[in-house]
Amino acid sequence: MAQTVSLILSAEERWQLAAVIGDRNRSQKHVQRARIILHSADRLPILDVARRSGVSRPAVWRWQQRYAEQGIDGLLRDKTRKPGRAPLPPETVAKVLALPCSQAPGNATHWTGRAVATAVGVSLRTVQRIWEAHRLQPHRLRTFKMSRDPAFTEKVEDVVGLYMAPPCHAVVLSIDEKRSHGEGG
Repeated sequence: MAQTVSLILSAEERWQLAAVIGDRNRSQKHVQRARIILHSADRLPILDVARRSGVSRPAVWRWQQRYAEQGIDGLLRDKTRKPGRAPLPPETVAKVLALPCSQAPGNATHWTGRAVATAVGVSLRTVQRIWEAHRLQPHRLRTFKMSRDPAFTEKVEDVVGLYMAPPCHAVVLSIDEKRSHGEGG
């Protein structure tokens, strides 16, 4: 793409661009754009303008065109961009928040972020953002989670039964006794 814009600046425009460059509080992108226009107005080749300004040739062409169309205001104002993704509907957010409080799926003991994401049809990161925004930390709940082991009841009865009614000649230490003997931590 050849240079199609020929810039001729008045003394007032040069003064305004020099003021932009000299302003220490001005954004560096504005200073760079003003330099591009000043170098271009000095009739330097595009490659020299690009080197002196520290930008690519297409950037020089872009800012020359913008200056020709909109003047100094065009250099100091960024174009608006298309908005990103639309926010999630409230119903989806409500589902993400409600699932961890409901019965866990299948043989799981609790809802995980991935399981919620799959069930609702959103990404894991989306679930994490929603939980973070609502200060929900289902993985940190300090509640008892029922085991899905079919033999769980028998195992608990065996362990508790040994503790409550130990066999003859068995040595059973309580937690307090273990600590006092230096065996526990």
